[in-house]
Amino acid sequence: MGLIGTFPSGKWFFYEEVLKVANYLIFDPSTGILEVHRLQNSGKYELRSPDENNRYWLEEMELFIGVWSGKRENRDGYWLRWWDKDGNLLLWGFELVEQERREKEAALQRLADLEKRLLNAGIEV
Repeated sequence: MGLIGTFPSGKWFFYEEVLKVANYLIFDPSTGILEVHRLQNSGKYELRSPDENNRYWLEEMELFIGVWSGKRENRDGYWLRWWDKDGNLLLWGFELVEQERREKEAALQRLADLEKRLLNAGIEV
């Protein structure tokens, strides 16, 4: 006989008793409320408190997780985000692309300014 029908229903029980997942997160994107529960040696989840930045350190991932408020996918709201051990926000792919685009534009502008200064000084480029 399989597991179906032999255990009480519910994700909480399955993650705690069967899978024994180290961290169980509950996030409500409509309110921005995040609960993080840590599996204890007793085999039961215990509610954790966030740090001073309202984030949670997840040892297994060596990252913080927390709630970020802003616009993504044409929706203003609350989102789960990751931060590294130094507290730096890890960017989403589209944010990385935008950051690289801005950096490239700034470098090209610096190059154009330098070329202009050299030409004004009588130096051929």
